[in-house]
Amino acid sequence: MRIFYKSLCLALICSIGLHFATVQGSSAQEKNVERRVIGTSIQGRPIEAFRLGDPKGVTVAVIGVIHGNEEAGLLITDELLTAEVPKGVNLWVIPTMNPDGTALNRRGNANKVDLNRNFPYGWARIGQPGYWQYAGPSRASEPETKAIVSFFREIQPELGLWYHQDLNIISPGVGFEGKLRSRYGAITGLPMKRITGGTYTGVAATWQKRGLKNSMAFVVELGKTLSVDEAKVHASAVLDISMMLRDNK
Repeated sequence: MRIFYKSLCLALICSIGLHFATVQGSSAQEKNVERRVIGTSIQGRPIEAFRLGDPKGVTVAVIGVIHGNEEAGLLITDELLTAEVPKGVNLWVIPTMNPDGTALNRRGNANKVDLNRNFPYGWARIGQPGYWQYAGPSRASEPETKAIVSFFREIQPELGLWYHQDLNIISPGVGFEGKLRSRYGAITGLPMKRITGGTYTGVAATWQKRGLKNSMAFVVELGKTLSVDEAKVHASAVLDISMMLRDNK
């Protein structure tokens, strides 16, 4: 599936109109996709975002990879890039915000910064380069972090989904966001259990909820592996809770 993601990106880059035909599945169906390069990594790789669906609908953002060696989310973003997005949903898909880490099979970026400890809200110094949770020299010091912060401030997502590995859980929530988390867990079979084991400062999802107005976000901790069939279920869960959000407006 990662090969498909890379080939799709190449096809979109080469397409002036950013228009492609999906030939997988039971029928070929044309889709209109907006592609944007929202930033550049330390090593010069583009950070790409793809929009599908209704530009006037509720805005949902999906980030497949933030830790470069936690790649299973790419299978889910591949599925979303060919999905039928429900009416009234404005879906932004960011396969990886850490393309250097993805290429290097490394948790952090090329500076060995854990990007999920580098966001500006609640940032704190953690470790030195080489430590697994190294938070960087200052808040939002990394170009990858800056790119997401700037982009999210522009699009103002009402919901963000951030994929990680490999605890295979979703933390329970409260209020309507809690209902979205529970629904996602019910569809995918992920148990609801509080995420522990790290120092959670400068976290992306927390920044989104605290730094943006009326924005919800949560982490989906995938397991050690993810099959294509399982990725399809996760993609359907994304679309299902997106409709819940739309219908709650």
